Amino acid sequence: MPNARATHLTRRGVLAAGGALGLGVALAACGDEDASKNGGSDTGKSGAASGPWSFEDDRGTTVELDKTPANIVAFTGVAAALFDYGIEVKGVFGPTRTKDGSADVQAGDMDVSKVTVLGNEWGQFNIEKYAGLAPDVLVSTMFDSSGTLWYVPEESKDKILKLAPSVGLSVYDVQMPQPLQRMLALAKSLGADVTSARIVASKKKFEKAAERLRAAAKARPEIKVLAGSASQDIFYVSGSNLSIDLEYFKALGVNIVEPSAKALKASGGWFENLSWENVDTYPADVIMMDDRTSTIQPADITEATWKKLPAVKAGQVVARTPEPILSYDKCAPILDRLAEAIENARKVA
Repeated sequence: MPNARATHLTRRGVLAAGGALGLGVALAACGDEDASKNGGSDTGKSGAASGPWSFEDDRGTTVELDKTPANIVAFTGVAAALFDYGIEVKGVFGPTRTKDGSADVQAGDMDVSKVTVLGNEWGQFNIEKYAGLAPDVLVSTMFDSSGTLWYVPEESKDKILKLAPSVGLSVYDVQMPQPLQRMLALAKSLGADVTSARIVASKKKFEKAAERLRAAAKARPEIKVLAGSASQDIFYVSGSNLSIDLEYFKALGVNIVEPSAKALKASGGWFENLSWENVDTYPADVIMMDDRTSTIQPADITEATWKKLPAVKAGQVVARTPEPILSYDKCAPILDRLAEAIENARKVA
């Protein structure tokens, strides 16, 4: 799913596919303002149980510690999800700040000015700073079946993983509800009160949004939805398999535009690369565009071939979040956004 700016196919594949794959520091103690942001005491920790802690991750690996982790280091998107559940981390790695210093879309509601970033881009991970945080556990997502931890550099992973045990949550070839449930389970193990009114309400909101999308897709089966991601020279079209959002959308009945089987095979199943001259290869009524900062956003695309696409001319282009923050609070709007686009779309393809 990834589509980070590519150094190799695997990474580009994941990132772009995400859509088209494409492509730390202790948070200050939450004051009243932060508490209200998280839903007040309603979302805070219930108080981690005393005594030993263990969690079985999606690699089948069980991490066992003498006590609940206090010094947590996580991929930015994971940290953002835990933040929504009232769990603070010590350090983050992955897209956290944009060039102007503001929060990256993957940082969610975290105050990035209060976070020590171990690496903000692909391949970056400051091992010395990581060691200085005295990490109890490292948590990241996984975009393959071999247990590769997202944004943990391959060349330095052995040194990094010797410093603390790791937890991997799969976002590969599963539908959105599964990793959402797994993230909630992790948050619960870390002390989150998953029975709080706010979390219960967020889950219900997600379920309601899913039903809305299912109804929209059933009522408008003729509306073709294409998942795209833009780079300077290539337009990526994602297939509906492998990505947690697209697989779920398809299961709910959304008519997803599928790239050719041959092209998908070449990318490991994630996407097809098209030149901007061939961006009209697949007709679509609605285009979802990768919202990650590593990709070119629709407003900044200057290619004439793009501007001539029927969906673009009709204003039927919406954001896609290939790497969703895995909290119900953040995923519900993703479903509502697509449902609204399908409900209001004119048939143009």
